[in-house]
Amino acid sequence: MTWHAGRAVWRLPARHQRGCVVRELLEFLAKSLVEHPDAVVVEEHTRGDAVVYRLLVHPEDIGQVIGRHGRIAKAIRQVMHAAAHREGRHVIVDIAE
Repeated sequence: MTWHAGRAVWRLPARHQRGCVVRELLEFLAKSLVEHPDAVVVEEHTRGDAVVYRLLVHPEDIGQVIGRHGRIAKAIRQVMHAAAHREGRHVIVDIAE
């Protein structure tokens, strides 16, 4: 993450491997939404041919990550699917407290 015009901008550093890009993107998105960014944890598991990312946030922040009627959660999942598709992977995002 870098800063541009006073805003946080997510950019992929050259030293990163392709596999960790999706995980770091999810972590960046979640930390940008919540009041307690230090409490954000992303766990990674494999289920068949898919990679499952479990997003854990502070209990007070769960509403900010899910959003009204699940709109923010749906948007996060869509961005994650697009990022994973660029790497030829399939991802599942689970959101938990």
